[in-house]
Amino acid sequence: MLRRDFFKRTGQSLAALWALQTTIGRRANAATTQPHAGGANITVHDDAFWAQVRDAFPLTRKSTYLNTGGLGASPKVSIDELKNKIDEFEEVSKTGHTHQLWSEVKNKAGLILGCDADEIAYTRNTTEGASIICNGLRLQRGDEVITSTHEHVGNIVSWLARQKRDGIVVKTFTPSTRSAQENIERIAALITPKTRALSISHVTCATGQILPVKTIGELAAAHGIWYFVDGAQAPGMLPVDVRDIGCHAYATSGHKWLLGPKGTGLLYVRRDALNTIDPTYGGGYSANGHWDMISSGQFEWTSTAQRFEYGTVSAPLFAGLGASMQFLLDIGIDNIWRRNHALGAMLIKGLNELGAEVVSPQDKNEHSSIITFRLHNMPYGELQRFLTQHYQMRTRGIYEGGLDALRVSLHLYNSPAEVERVLEGVAAAKKL
Repeated sequence: MLRRDFFKRTGQSLAALWALQTTIGRRANAATTQPHAGGANITVHDDAFWAQVRDAFPLTRKSTYLNTGGLGASPKVSIDELKNKIDEFEEVSKTGHTHQLWSEVKNKAGLILGCDADEIAYTRNTTEGASIICNGLRLQRGDEVITSTHEHVGNIVSWLARQKRDGIVVKTFTPSTRSAQENIERIAALITPKTRALSISHVTCATGQILPVKTIGELAAAHGIWYFVDGAQAPGMLPVDVRDIGCHAYATSGHKWLLGPKGTGLLYVRRDALNTIDPTYGGGYSANGHWDMISSGQFEWTSTAQRFEYGTVSAPLFAGLGASMQFLLDIGIDNIWRRNHALGAMLIKGLNELGAEVVSPQDKNEHSSIITFRLHNMPYGELQRFLTQHYQMRTRGIYEGGLDALRVSLHLYNSPAEVERVLEGVAAAKKL
């Protein structure tokens, strides 16, 4: 009853969101003190609960949305917070860029990422975070950077541009979907005395593969290599602990699995790695507030990751991201991951039974809720159009790594019935 009442109220006011911990269980104190914990242990098959979660989104029901890997839908509470902050700040014409707001939102981000708030910079997206790292690393001509052939354009272009501009060497491996150990071996085989950095996806955009980022971090540490993780496809979908991963930096977008407003992102830089990255851009909020323009021209970067922020940004967007992250924390990242993973497993099983070629990993420890597949009788572009026109589905074609396949991304607002709908559409396409 309490849960039902909560969800009835969520569409009416932001204040109701903060009541979620109480309404779904009294163990909720964990949501504000521990990463990933939610109010109650929600079961994967509690379809009534997840249906009410779906009601918290204004996302249309006229079509089936299966592209969170590209863009996540925002819950009403996030949209309301964004609108309210615009009204509040515009009424008196102020930016809203306050220490209190930044601390509140970054504390929530720290719970999701597993780090301290002052190790986080607010960015526009994963691409900006990756660019800050790529362009700030002190690399010289001939220095080598290892990445994969399944990287998103938002990450890889910065490295390729630096290769063109500065003469660094970008080396790639193609991820194996058969074995995590095989990927470790492929990376290790590329390491030479000239290797300076690793840039690896936590979850690949191409196949949704969960790469063994912690073991890769141990490999990087053993060789003294700087380690960056592209986390665009992980936070909000599954539990993340950047300290356990052992990376120096980790970037993500607020507008994918975190369900935040479009044009928001987060960059974690480990405290002891701050001074190994030179900020490419600087301005208001980057420096410690003291500089000398009369004699020495000296200044100092702020002592936190905020040094990578600069100038006036949209505080309402940031506040909306905070509301989205609280929404996820209150439900519980672990609860969301169990549901997401079960939906992904259900889709894999159904596709296998239909005889489709599942490109994503089949191992339960390596597949996420991003599932990529092919039909041998139909090019992926044609299959995508078929599912759009006849089944009103929003999917994404995958060209990365030359895969030429179709990707389905399943998140907390998706349901087993929608997975069955995908399988129905694929079965129909297979008969053509």
